Amino acid sequence: MKNKEKYTQLIKTEAKRLGFYACGIAKARFLEEEAPRFEKWLSENKNGQMQYLENHFDKRLDPRLLVPGAKSVISLIYPYYPHKLQENKSAPIISKYAYGEDYHFVIKDKLKLLFNFIKEKTGEISGRYFTDSAPVLEKKWAELAGIGWRAKNSNLLTKNGSFFFIAEIILDLELEYDYPTKNYCGNCTKCIEACPTQAITQEYSVDGSKCISYFTIELKDKIPKEMSGKFQNRVFGCDICQDVCPHNRKPVFHKEERFFPHPDLLKMTKSDWHNISEEKFREIFKKSSVKRTKYKGLIRNLDFLTKQE
Repeated sequence: MKNKEKYTQLIKTEAKRLGFYACGIAKARFLEEEAPRFEKWLSENKNGQMQYLENHFDKRLDPRLLVPGAKSVISLIYPYYPHKLQENKSAPIISKYAYGEDYHFVIKDKLKLLFNFIKEKTGEISGRYFTDSAPVLEKKWAELAGIGWRAKNSNLLTKNGSFFFIAEIILDLELEYDYPTKNYCGNCTKCIEACPTQAITQEYSVDGSKCISYFTIELKDKIPKEMSGKFQNRVFGCDICQDVCPHNRKPVFHKEERFFPHPDLLKMTKSDWHNISEEKFREIFKKSSVKRTKYKGLIRNLDFLTKQE
C-alpha cells in the first residue's frame, strides 16, 4: 500500500515538472459501458472515411490487450493554447493546435521521459505510452481519471478549458486510482449552436463526417458542395466549438518552445495564403501537423474557401 502511494505521488510530481497540466490514474479494465455507444457511432458511419477507427475494436475497449497484465492507465493533458493568434482577420484560419511542431513528437518525447522515470523508480515494469497514436479511448480514460468531463461537443473539458492534448501511459503497475469528476456543462448549448455544419448531433456526440476538421484534414476526396459557405474561413481544423465554450474564456497558455509558430505564420495575409508556393508551404509547416494535408490538400481547402466568396 505504501509503495502505491509513493509511486503515485512520484509520478504526478514528475508529470507536473515535465509540463503536463494534469495527471490522473484509472484502473485498467474493459470499458463495457463504451462498447454499445462506440459500436452505434460506427454503424451510423459517423467516422466518414476514417476507416482506421473501425480497426482494433477490442483493443480500444480494453487496454490490457495493448499491454498484457496492465493494471493502470495514467492519463495526462498538456496545454497548447498559443500566446498570440493569427493577426490578419481576413486570412484563412488554422486550428491552434497546429501552430507549432506536431504534437505527436513533442508529447511523445515528454512521455518517454516520464516512462523512463517510472521505470527507474519502480524497477522492471512493462508498459506503453501514446498520444493520439494507438487504439485507445483517450477522452474516456481521462474522464475516468478525474481530469475532466465529456463536453457536449465530445471533447474532454476541464474547468480550465479544453485546449489540451491528451496522452496516456498504460502500465502493469498497481497505483492509487482517481475518481471521475462532475460534469459542469449544465444547460449550456453554445457549442451545439455555434457549429456551422451541425456536426454536434446530440449531447456528447459528434458526427465526424460532418466536422470541418474532417473535411479539411481527413477527407481525401472533393469537399461536398453542400458545405459551401459553412467553413467560416477555416482551412485546417476547426476550433469554433471550443472558442465559444465558457470554460475557455481564460485558457491555459502553453510554455513549450516547440509549439511556437514559424515567424511568418501569424502575419500571413489572405493573399499570402492563396498564393502560397509549395516551397513556402514546406518552409512554414516543416514540422507542423498541417503537413498532414500535404500541399495539394491545403490548396484544395483554399480553393474551396475561394468558391464560397
